[in-house]
Amino acid sequence: MTLPMAGYTNITLTRDGAVARLVLNRPERRNALTQAMMLELEDAFKRVAGDGDCRVLVLRGAGGHFSAGGDLAVMAEMPPPPANGAVDPMIASYRQFGDALMALNNVPQPTVAVVEGSAVGGGFGMACCSDVVILHESARFGLPEPKAGFIPSQILPFIVRRIGEGATRDLAVTARVIDAAEAYRLGVGRHICATTADLNRTLKAVVDDILKLEPQALAAVKRLVLSTATSDDRSVLDDAARSLVGLLRRPEASEGIEAFMKKTAPSWTKG
Repeated sequence: MTLPMAGYTNITLTRDGAVARLVLNRPERRNALTQAMMLELEDAFKRVAGDGDCRVLVLRGAGGHFSAGGDLAVMAEMPPPPANGAVDPMIASYRQFGDALMALNNVPQPTVAVVEGSAVGGGFGMACCSDVVILHESARFGLPEPKAGFIPSQILPFIVRRIGEGATRDLAVTARVIDAAEAYRLGVGRHICATTADLNRTLKAVVDDILKLEPQALAAVKRLVLSTATSDDRSVLDDAARSLVGLLRRPEASEGIEAFMKKTAPSWTKG
């Protein structure tokens, strides 16, 4: 049974068994991001992270598009700057999207983004914060903000880590939009699908594979992979050794090793 995890205005968040599904739900604006939507996203990612019954999060956009980035109509309505040299309150508003992206990036459960249509700016960033990205041939990525006189801001660290500095520099200074095939070559996604049916089959296969894996081991290895980008090698290796021993001392490891050797399914396998 699919149950809503919370009531939101700009997104929907439901869970069907162990699978949470978050849908960006402003199809009339190609799921363009507003401040209210970004606040809902941060709350949703934290809600999923704290849900012990959730084992995978799937992100998708309504209406055939993932997200067209910031909503230009909203962004154009900037309030007057503060007087007397006060800190501009809009800085904190836009910085908050970085917190939402970090919340997505650090969700302990595996995250799968299904990308159709537009995925520029903030949409590009959310895809790069996901563990697995499934591309429809219609997917388009880019950093077009300089064409309109501003910049991609909070998404940059996550895109650089996903596709590298060189590719990001190219996209940043040309503002060109790339198709799904180039995004696949750059490593944005690991699956590319020609039809919606193929997309859904691939998603099911990915989720089924994830649900065969032990949840605490998955969370530990994901955390260690992420730490390699920000911690020195010695710290990562020390953490990895401690994590390995802690996991091996659990009954789940004994069960998993025995099942692997006997070619049977352990108790946590679903799907």
